[in-house]
Amino acid sequence: MTQAWQFDVPTTGTKLLPPDARYMEALSSQGYGFEVAIADLVDNSIDAGAKDVVIHFLRDGDQLVSLLVVDDGHGMDDATLDVAMTVGGRRDYAPDSLGMFGTGLKSASLSHASAVTVVSTTKRTRTVGRRWLMERAVSGFQCDIVDPDYAQTLIDRYADRPIVWQGTVVRWDGVKDFPKHGGGGQTDRYLQRTLSKLGLHLGLHLHRFLAREDFNITIAVEDVRTGTIFLDFGVDPLDPFDYPVSGSPSYPRRFIARVDGVGDVALDAHIWTPKSNRDEYKALGSVIDRQGFYFYRHDRLVQAGGWNNFRQPEQHLSLARVAVDLPNDSGDAFRLTVKKSGVEASPDYTSALEAATAEDGHTFLTYLADADSVYREARKRSGTTRKPVIPPGKGIAPSVREVIEEELPLIPFENPISVRWQLLDNEIFFEIDRENRTIAMNQRYRSAILGGRSGGLNDAPMLKALLYLLLHKVFESEYAGPREKDNLQLWQSILVAAARSESGRVSDDEQ
Repeated sequence: MTQAWQFDVPTTGTKLLPPDARYMEALSSQGYGFEVAIADLVDNSIDAGAKDVVIHFLRDGDQLVSLLVVDDGHGMDDATLDVAMTVGGRRDYAPDSLGMFGTGLKSASLSHASAVTVVSTTKRTRTVGRRWLMERAVSGFQCDIVDPDYAQTLIDRYADRPIVWQGTVVRWDGVKDFPKHGGGGQTDRYLQRTLSKLGLHLGLHLHRFLAREDFNITIAVEDVRTGTIFLDFGVDPLDPFDYPVSGSPSYPRRFIARVDGVGDVALDAHIWTPKSNRDEYKALGSVIDRQGFYFYRHDRLVQAGGWNNFRQPEQHLSLARVAVDLPNDSGDAFRLTVKKSGVEASPDYTSALEAATAEDGHTFLTYLADADSVYREARKRSGTTRKPVIPPGKGIAPSVREVIEEELPLIPFENPISVRWQLLDNEIFFEIDRENRTIAMNQRYRSAILGGRSGGLNDAPMLKALLYLLLHKVFESEYAGPREKDNLQLWQSILVAAARSESGRVSDDEQ
């Protein structure tokens, strides 16, 4: 006989079960990207009322040694700093605060550094400091008290800018992302790549703050031994809705979605200018990544694109972007990830989208059709007919594949062309395998082409894209004629010479 189901679980009491110290390891293993982690620290600066934030990379010759985030916010006294350094520390968040869970500073920092030091001063209290050392944190939540004299020295280092009367310094040491060996130009290449990505990420996710006259973020690189400033530049706002002319005169248009448990949610729907080359459109990822919802929480962008299970992304909706300011009380309809890098929307929200309307009766579903139509009409008006091609495959970076598929019609039902590395004779740069639809690049030249960087499946994206554009037609014919064979030999010779020249340059740099 089936027992009656009990809807409430009976209990007999409670028992205190504090977290094991290893919880710190779990806290630091949440998959924070480098740019996402830095943005989380800048959020704290904004909550502290900062007007000027400096992200400072410190190097000693070729070796990167520390990273600091410095602000001129209202600072912290001894007790407040203890709360800030406590995992899940309780504090009263302002209604418009960017912080939420009390874990961002610790989890973001210890995801990327073996030690995080926080030093802070206010107009009325002495300078104080705390340090989480990962190896000590996991053995018992032991947080170090920073020597007051050193704490003051670190504050004084930034006395001219940005800290005048008050402020905070967050210092990372043992940064996992830094090159282990900075020689051979590795540090310079790392900084060039990382600073560009960091500037774009901060410019995008904090663009509403950066557009204000009284808020600035600066990224700088300094040599601690010589005091030389290598780089010092301000982060520009990157507004994903900053187009010169709308793709349709009927947009932007506001739709209202009535979400159960939340109420009215405004959807500001935009259609971008077709074939735009502006950074605000092109620098945000692939065509799949760019379209969809841009969720904001207290003016901070927390999700840049995606349809949140409402529909699948597709090429013809690449001009569609929708700005959504999350309500203060989102209930279960919108759940922000701890990293503030995405929003989980409930089925109630996706259902409400189907019934969302504008004041004039226009529906949200009609907006999607309009965005699709603008994209298709722009392609027709271009006046050019491009021949279909065999699609690109493995080895070509996803963002490159997306653009190729956006710009060129694809031959249906064809296996894609892959690009991979393979050990070949010295006199050969590439080899074509028609049967398996593969372009093999000579492994002997890989290190030179990558400039000493570690490789991966989708490395050397520019060279692979150029090879695809040169060679895709070869796979579309069953055999190579005399002219095609001559072209292949020509390209082979030139590329081998270029690769050998690159190898020699890299060897010179390493000496």
